[in-house]
Amino acid sequence: MSFQKINMKLQNSTNQNTDLICQIDKLRIPKHVAIIMDGNGRWGIKRGLTRSYGHNQGVFILKNIIKLAKKIGVEVLTVYAFSTENWSRPQGEVKFLLNLFEKVLNKETVEINKECIKLNFIGDFSPFPENLKQIINSSQALTKDNNEFTLNVCANYGSRQELINAAKNLAKRSVSGEIKPEQINEGLFESELLTKEFKDPDLLIRTSGEIRLSNFLLWQLAYSEIYITDVMWPEFNDDEFLKAIINYQSRNRRFGGIESLSNKSFKNSFYSS
Repeated sequence: MSFQKINMKLQNSTNQNTDLICQIDKLRIPKHVAIIMDGNGRWGIKRGLTRSYGHNQGVFILKNIIKLAKKIGVEVLTVYAFSTENWSRPQGEVKFLLNLFEKVLNKETVEINKECIKLNFIGDFSPFPENLKQIINSSQALTKDNNEFTLNVCANYGSRQELINAAKNLAKRSVSGEIKPEQINEGLFESELLTKEFKDPDLLIRTSGEIRLSNFLLWQLAYSEIYITDVMWPEFNDDEFLKAIINYQSRNRRFGGIESLSNKSFKNSFYSS
């Protein structure tokens, strides 16, 4: 399949979402959506193209999903762009991904700012090239006052390391006498996380059919609804995103509790040996 045909197919799919939008309950939109954008490289190889082409197509899809999420009322979108484990990939692919990251920010940040989107980066940027670190900092500075929508980009992020760092910081504060061990609770622990400014995601979407969290927001996803789709990220168009939202709205979020039931529901239900 040619590049032109693939792009035409994806663009046509993107525009066929009117019926799905009509099914959306505007009062039950998830305020915070997290996405594991998986399957870029495999999508490219499967079509006789390159992994790099798959990653480029993934950027195209992300731009569309950002616009749609903002349009329907999502307030925060958090995407897994580059994990701490991704350094183990072939050196050529890692270099390509970092270069792509830099090019996209250079090209899109001005437009993102015009759309009143706040760009926020989460992760350890110390291993990144200096140029990329400067672009990350300048992008955040340019958009820091925008308040219509927030895009969190997790780059060189690993949740286990985030949790370890939080524990270390609390230990240091305890040793210094700033806090007592018995004062440590969920709220205090969360104040040490990289996502402390945001409420936990309401919905996690993972593409390409993999059923795992892959070291992504392990603490924050404790009560998030999880939506898994076999569709790979470069084909995750507007319709697929709306399907995920509709699926989310079909669920009853109880956060470990149950719906109000009469006492009769528990009558004669005691276990006996």
